[in-house]
Amino acid sequence: MERLQKVIAHAGVTSRRKAEDYIVAGRVAVNGKVVKELGTKVPEKATIEVDGIPIEREAPVFFLLYKPKKVISAVEDDKDRPVVTDYIDETEARIYPIGRLDYDTTGLLLLTNDGDFANSMMHPRSNINKTYIAKVKGKPSKDTLQRLSRGIKLDDGKTGPAKVSFKSGNKKNDTSIIELVISEGRNHQIKRMLEAVGHPVLKLKRERYAFLTLDGLDPGDFRSLKPVEVAKLREMAVT
Repeated sequence: MERLQKVIAHAGVTSRRKAEDYIVAGRVAVNGKVVKELGTKVPEKATIEVDGIPIEREAPVFFLLYKPKKVISAVEDDKDRPVVTDYIDETEARIYPIGRLDYDTTGLLLLTNDGDFANSMMHPRSNINKTYIAKVKGKPSKDTLQRLSRGIKLDDGKTGPAKVSFKSGNKKNDTSIIELVISEGRNHQIKRMLEAVGHPVLKLKRERYAFLTLDGLDPGDFRSLKPVEVAKLREMAVT
């Protein structure tokens, strides 16, 4: 279920903040009953009226984007930088990214207008694995890789277990390529983990999201998720 003001905003009636004013003023009804309490959550099939006029809820859409570098994981930016929704031009739905990738991080990002789906993907217990490839300074020792796999103490707590593997090294440039698989989604988590063990990230890419990959896509490309893929992700998120 989604918050009432969010549903109204997504339907294009008004902004979310203005929708809150409408609710408090008694101008919104759910299934024929006026609702004045902010934060009320409504089911997907609820009938919602604003000033007696039913709103049309958008059909859910789901996209996979190969996010390029120097793009913001948001729907707008106050500095007028490119945002991820700029790249998806085949829908008029009010989509937004599920989670985020840093400005200088590339890779697989999901976008949708389905709040329930987005929340299930980002829930701490979702158990959705994300695979990252990091180019780091120096060459991590086996002990360092084991520390990363067991979890690293950060300022917001210890990270969960991770799958970590050394892929390659460049002695001349003193750099290494590391693969990390995590199921958490803390801000800048991979960068902070590697910084904490003395191997700052020089380049970062998310290559996989659960079973989804970037196969056949170049930076800036996108595709719609197949219904079977959406169903499988939903199933994974609750197991």
